[in-house]
Amino acid sequence: MKNTLFLKILFVSLFFGTTTLSAQNATNSSEEIKRLIEKKRDYDKVVGFGYKIQIYNGKETTAKRKQAQFKILYPRVYSRLVYNAPEWKVQVGNYKTKLDADRALLIFQEEFSGIIVVPMGK
Repeated sequence: MKNTLFLKILFVSLFFGTTTLSAQNATNSSEEIKRLIEKKRDYDKVVGFGYKIQIYNGKETTAKRKQAQFKILYPRVYSRLVYNAPEWKVQVGNYKTKLDADRALLIFQEEFSGIIVVPMGK
């Protein structure tokens, strides 16, 4: 009795499992999905993706001073000055996920106050 029940369950799972896989492969290989994936890749090349941490937003002289201070404390972390009239921003790091950026934010908060995570391309 147990053997036949086991064989029936095995047969059903193999049959439906194969059907599900083939349906999923058919969906992933459709032309529309391929176009959407390509469109997303093109968007990411132009706009960028991921996150940065903004440690300062304000006057130019203060921004340059904050960036220099950051480079001394964290020499291996990328930093850049961004000018959006009339303010200067100091943005640091390149993080793929918001979780990674939040982890780094906790470290940088010890030295810099009022810092935020910003999506790239914004």
